[in-house]
Amino acid sequence: MLVSINDIKVKRRVRKDLGNLEDLKNSLRRYGLLNPITLNGKYELVAGERRLEAAKAIGWTSINANILDNLSEISQLELEIEENNQRKEFTDDELLEGYKRLERLRNPSFFRRVWNAIKAFFARLALMVKGWFKRA
Repeated sequence: MLVSINDIKVKRRVRKDLGNLEDLKNSLRRYGLLNPITLNGKYELVAGERRLEAAKAIGWTSINANILDNLSEISQLELEIEENNQRKEFTDDELLEGYKRLERLRNPSFFRRVWNAIKAFFARLALMVKGWFKRA
């Protein structure tokens, strides 16, 4: 649900240090919000303070949010802690592998480009044949 940022109330939070938001702001600019923030029925922030603050900093006036009604104060605090506690950064090896795969996709080898062209040709051919049979 799209919510006006001005309607969101941020009450007492566990996290005090939001850290550097520059990378998150750049990510929001480039990819948009990948995971909505979470609010209770009174539009009080339950989870996603860094995303909310980064969105404010780049001038957004609204943000996608999941609204969870009828949350107890205990449930809200559990959700805030759980969301921040269950994150796991990539290991160095995982991150390196991810960037290697991305590089190969962005800059395919000669043989990969030839293979992709062959696949595209046969996909177009299959569409043409399918169209011929529909007309018959």
